[in-house]
Amino acid sequence: MGCNIAIDGPAGAGKSTIAKKIAKEKHCIYVDTGAMYRAMGLYFLRNGISAGDERQISEKCGEADITISHVDGEQVVFLNGEDVGGFLRTEEVGNMASSISVYPEVRKKLVELQQRLAKQTDVVMDGRDIGTCVLPDADVKVYLTAGSGVRAKRRYEELAAKGEACDLEQIEKDIIERDRRDMNREISPLRQADDAVLVDSSDMSIDEVVERILSLCREKEHGRI
Repeated sequence: MGCNIAIDGPAGAGKSTIAKKIAKEKHCIYVDTGAMYRAMGLYFLRNGISAGDERQISEKCGEADITISHVDGEQVVFLNGEDVGGFLRTEEVGNMASSISVYPEVRKKLVELQQRLAKQTDVVMDGRDIGTCVLPDADVKVYLTAGSGVRAKRRYEELAAKGEACDLEQIEKDIIERDRRDMNREISPLRQADDAVLVDSSDMSIDEVVERILSLCREKEHGRI
């Protein structure tokens, strides 16, 4: 049975980690929509365009050719032909991605690509508005969250493991601000879809979260949700 899975939630909730594992278990394609927005954010940063300049962003977003390929089951994001995976996880790029995601032209361009992928194959897609806007007819919808302190600690440990200098207090402030921006934007705000299942991972291991979502898939396949 085919199955498209939508995983939404705030920054740092572990959506990407969980979605990748679910996709591997279900033998379907993982689509990290956040990486696509980050690639767009990287494009504007490289071109010296301010996050607040809506006119320039709306005019120029059409020049950013963002494509996805899958190599050995892993998603590779290309920006104008360049594999930019190594540049997408910085705080600067993340904050720019959150800022520009409020603009209609940016969202329109990326949502079209995301919907086309879901029509072509079974996907696990994570982001901020997958269950509410991008894949409203997804078979399984999950709203994955955790406390801001928990999310900040996870992000701190991720950056520290890479040898990057970081400040836990500042990371949590950034996360809280990103939540506020994502939940209050005019277009496609972050919210739990009416038919999504809430999963709070604050006190759960990665494997426990994965098993919870896989159990929802099994229930769906047997007609229980």
